[in-house]
Amino acid sequence: MNLTPHFTLEELTHTDHRQFDNTPNADEIANLTRLAQFLELVKTTLDGKPIMVNSAFRSKQVNDSVGSRDTSQHRLGCAADIRVPGMTPDQVVRAIMGHGLYFDQIIREFDAWTHISIPNTAAALPRRQAIIIDKAGTRPFA
Repeated sequence: MNLTPHFTLEELTHTDHRQFDNTPNADEIANLTRLAQFLELVKTTLDGKPIMVNSAFRSKQVNDSVGSRDTSQHRLGCAADIRVPGMTPDQVVRAIMGHGLYFDQIIREFDAWTHISIPNTAAALPRRQAIIIDKAGTRPFA
């Protein structure tokens, strides 16, 4: 099912943990649709480069299996971990920040992927929080 021209529900709910149900409910699908719309803006910002989604929506079982917190925005369908071929995660973060997109949170994680999220509800204002998480810990993106 296409949520937007370039992103499908299947892509945003894919998991390698197939033994667990990862089916979103109606509210989570609404959030995934908002996320897909935001990812379209990211794609445009990055001059149409492909966006590879490593992980987006995670059911509680999937989220627990990857060791993530229950408060993760992935649980709500409001976050995606992405890679962009030909760009480092640092370049992705800088491009998104430089174009003034209204992300809730953007994280350069272990210099391997970029976590990006939208607010948990359509009415909420984005926090525009930019951080780095790696072996050295968690710190503001500078």
